Amino acid sequence: MLLFVGLGNPGTKYAKNRHNIGFMALDRIAEDHGFGPWKQKFQGELCEGRLGGEKVLLLKPLTFMNLSGQSVGEAMRFYKLTPQDITVFHDELDLAPGKARVKMGGGHAGHNGLRSIHQHIGEQYQRVRLGIGHPGRKELVAHYVLQDFARADAEWLDDLMRGIGDGAPDLAEGRKDRFLNAIAQRMAPAKPANPKPKTQEKPAEKPVEPPAKDTRSAIQKLVDKFR
Repeated sequence: MLLFVGLGNPGTKYAKNRHNIGFMALDRIAEDHGFGPWKQKFQGELCEGRLGGEKVLLLKPLTFMNLSGQSVGEAMRFYKLTPQDITVFHDELDLAPGKARVKMGGGHAGHNGLRSIHQHIGEQYQRVRLGIGHPGRKELVAHYVLQDFARADAEWLDDLMRGIGDGAPDLAEGRKDRFLNAIAQRMAPAKPANPKPKTQEKPAEKPVEPPAKDTRSAIQKLVDKFR
């Protein structure tokens, strides 16, 4: 059994925030793979289903981001899981928008949701880092992550979510490269292998104009001949 955790803040006020991309990822997986209904459990929302050959629990902590670890730790202990059985989907400032990376263990890099999870289960869990870009200055980060995605982000965000849905079974079965490839294919669809070269059209030939009719008299022709 595996536990996939999506990080975000509860409530419609935050639903479209950049900080809630982890919630969005889990919603997409649940929808694409026919997971059961969401239930209130472990201070969060939980649903169950299968990805490939694995039974997977999806958990969205409702404790607000800074206390996400409370919900994750409670679920982990109840199901007797280890940190290695847990994958956390979260927003990543240090990746360009639409980029995704998979990482096992490591620091929290100042992310408050990861910081809380570290406090409750340690750092040896897997993360799916979902790029949202950086506002450019550190003092702008708090405001930036709590803003909704811009309209201009809609297309790549939808492609990213589709890719996560496509690749989720591979992620559950430990095929990280295939998971990331599924995302890459959605973000930049493959071009046809051997596109037919365009045939160049020949320029149209100019029509040949018939010679002008000679209207000279016989005498004029004779005169012109001996000039």
